[in-house]
Amino acid sequence: MYRRFLLLCLALLAAARVAHAEELPPPPSNDAGVPPLLFDALTKVAQNFDRWAYTETTHVVVGKKTQVGIVRFDPSKPYAEQYQPISFDGKPPTERQLKDYRQRGEKRGDKLLKEEAEGKTPGSQIPRFNINGGSATIDLGRASVATEDANSVTYEVPLKNDGRATIPVDQFQLLARVNRQTHAFENVSLRLKGAIRMKLIVKIKTGEASVDFGPVDATHAPAVTSLTGGATASVLFLKFGGTVDMKRSDFKRVKPYGERFGVKIGPMKALNF
Repeated sequence: MYRRFLLLCLALLAAARVAHAEELPPPPSNDAGVPPLLFDALTKVAQNFDRWAYTETTHVVVGKKTQVGIVRFDPSKPYAEQYQPISFDGKPPTERQLKDYRQRGEKRGDKLLKEEAEGKTPGSQIPRFNINGGSATIDLGRASVATEDANSVTYEVPLKNDGRATIPVDQFQLLARVNRQTHAFENVSLRLKGAIRMKLIVKIKTGEASVDFGPVDATHAPAVTSLTGGATASVLFLKFGGTVDMKRSDFKRVKPYGERFGVKIGPMKALNF
C-alpha cells in the first residue's frame, strides 16, 4: 500500500509540476493559440531547464509511517552523479540507495540524449503525465481563465488522452496561476475531482498536488521551491492515506551538463496534439 500511495502522489506531482524559469528568450512560436500570459510563463520554464542545483528534502507520511529523505540535485554534473543522496531518516544512504539514484541519473541522461537525437529541445516538451498505465497531455490550446485579480491570472488547463490508453481526464482539474507583472508561474495545482481506480483493486478517493514557485535571487525568475501532494485510497475494505512534502533549498545557478559543448537550450514551442 505504501508504495502504491507514493507512486500515486508522485504521479500527481509530476502532472502538476513544471520546471523553473530564466529570462525570456527571443519571441517563440505559439502555434496552439495558448493565452499569451500563460505562454510567456511556459517559455520561461523551458528556458530555465536544468539551470538550478538544489537540495530537496522529502517527507512522506502514510498512516503512522514517516520517511524523510535528503538529496542534492546538480544538473551540471555527469548524469550518473546528478542525484547525490545525503541521508534517509537521519542515516547515511545505503549502497543500494546510492545505486538506485545513480541509475536514476543515468536513465535521465538517456532520456535527454534520446530527445536530442530526435531533434527535440530538452525542457521544451509539453508536459505529459502517466497514471494507472495510461498517459495524458496538457491541452494548452483550450486553457481558459478560471479566476483573476489585479496581481495574477489563474488558468484552468484541460487534460486530454494521448491515444496510448484511457485516463479519466475529466476527473482531474489543473490550475496554473501566473503573475501579471513578471509573467512567471506562482503556483500550479492538480486536483482529483472524483474517485478513480488503479489496477482494478485500488480505489483512489481523493488526491491533490501543488507546486509553488518562489524567488531565488534578484536576477532570475521564480523557481520551484516546494511540491506537496496528498491522497486517500482503499483496497477492498482497507483504507489508507498520506502526504508527500518536498522542499528545495540551497539553490545554485549552474550550466546544464547537456550544454558542456556549448549547445544552448532553445525556446519552447507549443504544438497542437
